Amino acid sequence: MKSIADIMKIRDQMQSEIIMRDNTDDNQETRIVVGMATCGISAGARPVYNTLIDEVAKRNLKGVKVTRSGCLGMCKLEPIVEVFVPGQEKTTYVHVDAEKAKKIVQDHIVNGSVCKEFLITNE
Repeated sequence: MKSIADIMKIRDQMQSEIIMRDNTDDNQETRIVVGMATCGISAGARPVYNTLIDEVAKRNLKGVKVTRSGCLGMCKLEPIVEVFVPGQEKTTYVHVDAEKAKKIVQDHIVNGSVCKEFLITNE
């Protein structure tokens, strides 16, 4: 940071992320939950979470909230991403990395097509 403008740019970026995470209606939103306990973080959940935030923001997706969770109880399958779409069964993706996270947003969130190759049922 070299100037007030740099600080303002960082503030604006962080504000948009906070708004994206917190301004949706819980009953009508699609929620993307990333397991971020120590097991998930050590398996690479932080870059997955950041990628999901970036993809949702980049695509300006309304009604989509990306959140963190503690342990999801399946440490050997981390990083785990759960997708909750209103009116549908929960979808659980396992061994997610940043590239898989991009594909989940594109295929599942945008196009409504579950990424079957990343599902827990394939383990």
